Amino acid sequence: MKIPRNVIKSGIMGRVSIIIKNNMEFNIDDEEKKILLTDARESIKAQIEGRKPAFTQARISGDSSLEEPCGAFVSLHIKNGKERALRGCIGRMTANLPLIETVRLMAREAAFGDPRFPPLKKDELDRCEIEISALSPMSPCPDPRQVKVGVHGLYLKRGIRSGVLLPQVPVEQGWNLDEYLEYICIKAGLPPGSCDAPDAQLFTFTAIVFGEE
Repeated sequence: MKIPRNVIKSGIMGRVSIIIKNNMEFNIDDEEKKILLTDARESIKAQIEGRKPAFTQARISGDSSLEEPCGAFVSLHIKNGKERALRGCIGRMTANLPLIETVRLMAREAAFGDPRFPPLKKDELDRCEIEISALSPMSPCPDPRQVKVGVHGLYLKRGIRSGVLLPQVPVEQGWNLDEYLEYICIKAGLPPGSCDAPDAQLFTFTAIVFGEE
């Protein structure tokens, strides 16, 4: 079984550090979401236009959630009528940078650094929708049957192979738990059922997911 192309949607930048906590320690309000989406688009647009980005730093307070270190993924989709086609997705599972800086960096990488796609063009940006997933720290999952579809994202590591699926993916694909666990193995380049192997490490995480749509 091959994983659908539109699900192979999450390149991971940098080395993954396993930071274990239980819950997302902050919320992102509507104004902060707007800032993140605006800066993500500005990061891409400035790169296309060959100029310095005009970010919204002046509107961010020191106690904002945007200043908290946080892993994040940025996904780009091209609109085609009612359909959306993946155009790039890059992220970091954990980050030492503030969330706002992580999103700015990952937006550029999703547009220009995803090896599955050519660099985004100016005419595509106008048809592009940006989605951001701000990630909680990861927690070990000793029993794969405890995974909650639609709540938990998965990170599977076994030997030198690893793979990640964001929490929204199984919902978008209509997978049940068995299918979700099968696809995380395939995403990691491992045989189905590998998440039950004694030497496999399965982690769950949650995400605050929002976009321009």
